[in-house]
Amino acid sequence: MDYYHTRYTRPTKKKSGFRKIFFGFIIFILIVGGGLGYHAYRVIYEPNVWTTDGKVVIIKIPTGSEYDDVKNILYENGLIIHRKNFEWVADFKSFDKSIKAGNYEIRNGLSNNDLINLLRSGDQKPINVIFNNIRDIYQLASKVAPQIEADSASIVDFINSDKFSSQLGTDSADRSIYFIPNTYEFYWNTSAEGFVLRMHEEYEKFWGGKRKNLAKEMDMSIEEVVILASIVEKETQKNSEKAAIAGVYINRIQRKWLLQADPTLLYILNDQSIRRVLNVHKKIDSPYNTYKYLGVPPGPICIPSISSIDAVLNYDRGDYFYFCARSDLSGYHAFSKGLTQHNKNAKKYQQALNALKIYK
Repeated sequence: MDYYHTRYTRPTKKKSGFRKIFFGFIIFILIVGGGLGYHAYRVIYEPNVWTTDGKVVIIKIPTGSEYDDVKNILYENGLIIHRKNFEWVADFKSFDKSIKAGNYEIRNGLSNNDLINLLRSGDQKPINVIFNNIRDIYQLASKVAPQIEADSASIVDFINSDKFSSQLGTDSADRSIYFIPNTYEFYWNTSAEGFVLRMHEEYEKFWGGKRKNLAKEMDMSIEEVVILASIVEKETQKNSEKAAIAGVYINRIQRKWLLQADPTLLYILNDQSIRRVLNVHKKIDSPYNTYKYLGVPPGPICIPSISSIDAVLNYDRGDYFYFCARSDLSGYHAFSKGLTQHNKNAKKYQQALNALKIYK
């Protein structure tokens, strides 16, 4: 007998069968697991967002929205191909705990993973808020509100609030002077407070430096410049002659003459149908009637454009004291140094209105 070699024993059929079953089970698990993994991969990473003609769709998620609200917004816009897949990934990524309000660009072909990452990142698309040709803060609020999440009432309330007064350091100034018509970039979910305080920041930037110094050189406050600019704004739509009109009014102020600005009467009357200022209108007793009271009115008659403000600050230093709309009804004005020539210009304009049967 060889004691230096181990005796070889054939495995029994029982052990061989067990191994086959065991390895078969492992292979089955790998196949099933691979299939589930592949399915999960597809659910998470394959495109599940569809937009008409492949165009970008903008959705707005309001402040305070919950998971069901977001789902409804997506579903109502027809953006999700397989809803169950989206909801599975949303649950897996705990989307319900990280919803952020905003204005989002949804692109065709996004995966569930990409879409959820976008919506919970807060990476929204800014919007351009535009306002111009505004009479007062109420009209301002009504124009801005459709562009951002804040409603018009909340905007007006904050403009008139003690908190805004504290920010301004005064409670007497007309609040409309703090709003400079322009195009501004905002996030859609901006609150009333956020909008108003941002506008005050823009006001500070606008009046910083050169413009503030020009107002001082004219011996006028910023508020007085804005008030005069509001009259210029309503006198003409022609930017090329705004400085000349401002020059006429500055000359009158310096001579302590009445401004006699027709737009101030129209502001008092607040009647858009009036096309001709009559003598009866000039008798209205109001601090805004520049035919009765010296100087600029107590507040602006509109929120003037930047071009009108700059026209006042850079007014034409000529010696014109009168102007009148041209008789060709082009929207331009005829300027004169004396009353005799002004009356001739005014008569021509009145005759042009009579020919068109415009009597009031």
